[in-house]
Amino acid sequence: MVLHLTSLALSHFRSHKLARLALDGRPVAIYGPNGAGKTNILEAVSLISPGRGLRRSSAEDMTRRPEAVGWKLSGLLQSLHQVHEVETWSEGGAARQVRIDGKAAAQTALGRIARVLWLIPSMDRLWIEGAEGRRRFLDRMTLSFIPDHAQVSLDYDKAMRERNRLLKDMVRDAHWYAALETRLAETGMAIHANRVRALAELAQAQAGAQTAFPAADLTLLPGELGMPDTVEDLRAALAGGRARDLAAGRTLIGPHRADLFGVYAAKDIPAKDCSTGEQKALLVSLILANARALARDFGAPPLLLLDEVAAHLDADRRAALYDEICALGAQAWMTGTETQLFEALADRAQYVEVTETDGISEVRGP
Repeated sequence: MVLHLTSLALSHFRSHKLARLALDGRPVAIYGPNGAGKTNILEAVSLISPGRGLRRSSAEDMTRRPEAVGWKLSGLLQSLHQVHEVETWSEGGAARQVRIDGKAAAQTALGRIARVLWLIPSMDRLWIEGAEGRRRFLDRMTLSFIPDHAQVSLDYDKAMRERNRLLKDMVRDAHWYAALETRLAETGMAIHANRVRALAELAQAQAGAQTAFPAADLTLLPGELGMPDTVEDLRAALAGGRARDLAAGRTLIGPHRADLFGVYAAKDIPAKDCSTGEQKALLVSLILANARALARDFGAPPLLLLDEVAAHLDADRRAALYDEICALGAQAWMTGTETQLFEALADRAQYVEVTETDGISEVRGP
């Protein structure tokens, strides 16, 4: 079974006034000069999944200038045994809307018909910057296995914002906190359980895999105050920690305080202490492991979005990456400034040239 786009159309999206791509399921190699809009195409594909896409931009920021009237993306998605017509758009900077097979749908519905993973240059510093980026990375992987993770995360964030508002306003009446803390405990433990499951799926996918990329051992660190074992324990910890949280003005226990710790398994070196090249290789390895796990769990490999990855790998690693993508059967969307970066793919891929002149992209053969 397969998961791939057979067509994609962009209208007034970022730099593209109009782009129409006809696709056949092979990997897609997108090339052209810097600033031509290659990454914008990847961003469009990332919006086939719930959330704000690979740049985490607002709908307004995605609008082509100077028109600024809004944008629209549409495509045909072959998902397992079905073909879905997917549309998403924004008018005048309003929140983006989604339609699936002609019917209005919540963004979370996209997670039930598609799986999308990405690796972009801003993620290269994942292991050496703050925990927030690592949590986001883990949650994207978790969402790929558990589509409902998006909604439970939204519910948790809403409850925490409301509790933090009470804390900042120095509200001390316990009645204002009780219902919020119950909701926080229920959604918080669900988030934690989902993340644990995702890490188990990744570990299984890495075990014994034949790959040119180094395996990473991942551990979920619970934060300074730990992570309780049950919903009731977390609810009690939130209630018992109100005085401490009042002093801090924010909630100090829960899954929003967790961190992801990675180790280069073969060398037993923390990922943060590895070389830049090793850190990149670990990220590629994790994306491929995630894809292998999804091929087993979902029934088809995900759409892979790899922005400028080829330029940061040597020729042997590039060839190995392409071989793994093709063996997996994934529709990987990859960008680069020149076709030479994709030589090892030959006719196993489609090629998209992006020009700077009119924002229109054309598909051509290799």
